[in-house]
Amino acid sequence: MSSTAGVRMNRIASETNDAGISVCMPTGSIRPDNGPDNSPMELSDFLIGTPPPQVNWLHYLPHDAQRSPIVPLPPRTQRSKRWLDVVVASIGLILASPLMLIVAVLVKLTSPGDVLFSQTRVGLNRRNRSPAERRSDSIEYPTGERRFESDRRSRSGYGRPFTLYKFRTMVVDAERNGAQFAVKNDPRVTRLGRFMRLTRIDEIPQLWNVLQGDMSLVGPRPERPEFIEELSRDIPNYIDRLQLKPGVTGIAQVVNGYDNNLDSFRRKVAYDLLYLRNCCLINDINILIRTVYVVVTGKGAM
Repeated sequence: MSSTAGVRMNRIASETNDAGISVCMPTGSIRPDNGPDNSPMELSDFLIGTPPPQVNWLHYLPHDAQRSPIVPLPPRTQRSKRWLDVVVASIGLILASPLMLIVAVLVKLTSPGDVLFSQTRVGLNRRNRSPAERRSDSIEYPTGERRFESDRRSRSGYGRPFTLYKFRTMVVDAERNGAQFAVKNDPRVTRLGRFMRLTRIDEIPQLWNVLQGDMSLVGPRPERPEFIEELSRDIPNYIDRLQLKPGVTGIAQVVNGYDNNLDSFRRKVAYDLLYLRNCCLINDINILIRTVYVVVTGKGAM
């Protein structure tokens, strides 16, 4: 770690320890000293104002200069994740099919509208970008007007768009005033929808997204194109979390819950990058097991 980064990390640790917050200091730098401008960034560079998160139960991989928040996973890790995705999603859909049938009938009987809710989300993005491009996703036009660049893949210009499926938990005209984040005790949520969100039953159809290859069981939660532009402006290097397939669950969902304020999103990015840095089959299984506890207890539900 460079001397400047070391001083900064020590200062962060000192301030947070004084406040009674435990901080896990990294054992090594992701960016080599005196490395070229296109070398991987340190995790702390992504977390301005946010100390690197501590997850005591996570299996931390040995330091590898080639593994960083902007470097795709090794082929062996990708294959093992896909194997786990196909096996667990297939078994899950088979076992959950009676429950899904019951839920479908209840959704139809308790509120007007479709049983399933489909929505465009942003998925995997493995295009290589320079540090300068990662620091700014907008350009200045001659007129002085600030606009966001469009992309060949999607309207938002970040990752590959796909259609996500869930059981409908809101009224049919929930976004008549435009796209908006869900909030705690959201009045748009139906009575049955509130129960499904508490137990995460509404997420079961996403196992089909996993089988299709658009999602993984474990990874960053997929976000909507309308929100990614705003979050990319407010959170440095937010879209580098798209180096992984979006997941049904992840460290952020197990530890951080589902709050949708800016500070919560900053923590989610920190956890997503931490997972990418330590992505392996052991951690995926560990996260899935802990997700069962979250589902049973209703922890972090909205």
